[in-house]
Parts: sequence; C-alpha cells; structure tokens
Amino acid sequence: MQKPNDWPANKRAAVSLSFDDARPSQLEAGLPILDCHGVRATFYVSPPTALTRVEDWRSAAARGHELGNHTMTHPCSGNFPWSRANALEDHTVDSYAAELDGANAFIHDQFGITASTYAYCCGQKFIGRGAQAHSLVPLVAERFVVGRGFRDENWNDPAYCDLAQASGVDADVQPLETLRGWVDRAVAAGGWLIFVAHDVADRSHQALSPAVLDALCAYCADPANGIWIDTVANIGAHVCNWQRAAQKAT
Repeated sequence: MQKPNDWPANKRAAVSLSFDDARPSQLEAGLPILDCHGVRATFYVSPPTALTRVEDWRSAAARGHELGNHTMTHPCSGNFPWSRANALEDHTVDSYAAELDGANAFIHDQFGITASTYAYCCGQKFIGRGAQAHSLVPLVAERFVVGRGFRDENWNDPAYCDLAQASGVDADVQPLETLRGWVDRAVAAGGWLIFVAHDVADRSHQALSPAVLDALCAYCADPANGIWIDTVANIGAHVCNWQRAAQKAT
C-alpha cells in the first residue's frame, strides 16, 4: 500500500496550475510561459469564450494541457449582482445537471475530449436556499474524477481528501513569495497543491502576473525541488487510484 508521501519518480509533492473561463490572456500570455517550461496546466473553459478561439484551444490540448468543465453559463450566487439572472439559488438539481452535461458535450464536440475534472463556479457548491438547498458535490462526484474548489485554505492530503471537492488556492494578484510559500508548505507535507488563476496579465484584479507565473513554473519544474507539476486530471487520477488501492488494502 502506498504511503502518503509516495509520489511518482520519488517526487515529494504535487502541484497543479489551473485557469478559469478560457480568457484570451491565458492563450496569449500564459501558454507561451507554460510551454517554455514544459509545464502542463488545466484550463476550465467557458463555452461562449472558448468558441471565439476554438483552434487555439485545440492546439493547447494537443500539447498536453487539460480542458476541463466549468458549466455552460457559469452560474454563481445571486449575491453577485452580475449573476442575479443566473443565480445558484434559482437552480434545481436537474437544471444544474444540464449545465454540467451540456458543458461536457460541448468539450467533446469541439475538442474531442471527455472532461474528467470540473471547477466549481466561484468556488460555490450549492443550489437553492435554506431548507431547499442542495449540495452540488454529489452531482460532480457522479461525473468527474475531481471537482476543484476556489479560495480554499489548504493543499490536499492525497490520503484523505475528497476528490469531488478538492481544495483550490487563489493565485491571482499574489506575489511570488506568497505562492512559493504555499508550494514549500505543500512539499513539507507531501501534499497536492492546486493553484487557481484567471487572467495572465499585469493588473490588479483576477490576474496572475506573467513574471510571477514564469518564476513559479521555473521553481516547480526544477528537479531539485522534487515537485510533480501536472494537470489536475493527471494528478487527480493518480490520487484516485492511490485512494482505491488503500481502501482495498484495509
């Protein structure tokens, strides 16, 4: 049976870089940096945006980057005024299942890919309100190997974490020292750290600086640091198999 720190090739920890919404800056500024370092990342695509650059996203997938599910219309809580007309509070189990299944069909039809991971929109895992609220986690667990959260407070313990609600740490507008600190703590614990970013740009809101991304990739890809940096799908599949083997051994 594997022990909690048994990563492939004697690595000490795992890191995934993930980006939401299929924003143009990810293609224009992010992918050249990732490819330069040989780092494969996960992109949770929003269909309306992805449709404007289909060939570019196909090319990214062909180079080993993951395209994951981020729903059809990106519903979030109506507490965000911009989501009031598409609020999670107004969704049903059936309507949200259609969001997930529609996005899976889109990804398969446009890119020939079966999505195996999902990113919760705004990191929120509910529909409805009050006594009529329901968790989205079971819907996600039925369809995906990993459901990635957002603005969580820790890395994932591969021996314990619930893959249907894996923790995702916000990387937007963070200095390199902060992100390296997260990486170093995950390495010390033998954990799996998933970063979440949006734009790749030098601006103050929902953006990871290109210079920071470049330095972060260099740090994680340096063999001396003992980090397995790969897509959410690839690392998630490893952790899933790891957990199943542990369960059978008990």
